[in-house]
Amino acid sequence: MGALIRTGGLEAAAAALRYWEQRQEVLANNLANVSTDGFKGERAFAQLLGDGRTPTIGTVTDFTSGPMAETGAPLDLAVGRDGFFVVQTPAGERLSRGGALHLDTRGQLVDQSGNVVLGEADPKGGSQGPVVLPAHVGSVVIDEAGAVVADGRQVARLRLETVPTGSRLQHEAGGLFAAPGPLVRVELAQRTIRQGVREQSNVSTVPALVDMIAVQRAYSSVQKVLTAIDSARGMAVTELGKPA
Repeated sequence: MGALIRTGGLEAAAAALRYWEQRQEVLANNLANVSTDGFKGERAFAQLLGDGRTPTIGTVTDFTSGPMAETGAPLDLAVGRDGFFVVQTPAGERLSRGGALHLDTRGQLVDQSGNVVLGEADPKGGSQGPVVLPAHVGSVVIDEAGAVVADGRQVARLRLETVPTGSRLQHEAGGLFAAPGPLVRVELAQRTIRQGVREQSNVSTVPALVDMIAVQRAYSSVQKVLTAIDSARGMAVTELGKPA
């Protein structure tokens, strides 16, 4: 009667290999966005599937603020505490912390990708929709609460919004986030918009590189285990197939 060759070790090693591959993808994306203004790094962690043995990956976004860089440019903006700017993309409204803004040919305030920055209605000046500055504007002052004053007259107020506690934002390209449900307006008194400042990525290059090296070493170790198990199975099949 033939002997049973167990595959559990091989399956576990393969699952571990997939886990380290996914960890590497997360770290690679973080490193690729080290220079992306307002980017929030993903933190990866291991979790077990229902069998209690097979590892899989879980991720969570680190929303801690990145370093603030003084630029002096009037259209460079940063959010000091909680909250996001709201931009209009081809896929719909998205949240952003990147504040390297400029004016397009129509005088609309846009981000680096050309997405229009949105404002909110304000009786002092400004309407719901794109933030538009007058042609040939001289000076632009944006206060902590998001009031946009062009040549001494308020023309808009930036939308600054967040999501309910416990909501999980979906990370998208360019440092944007998609919200799972309705947004929550940040009250004027709670806003801390800073003009002439850019929030940099909160991913630090050196720790991310150290993590990448550790992941690559772990991946290599699992590869060796996988090779050893496969070799042992091959030998077992060969030897068991020989006549006594």
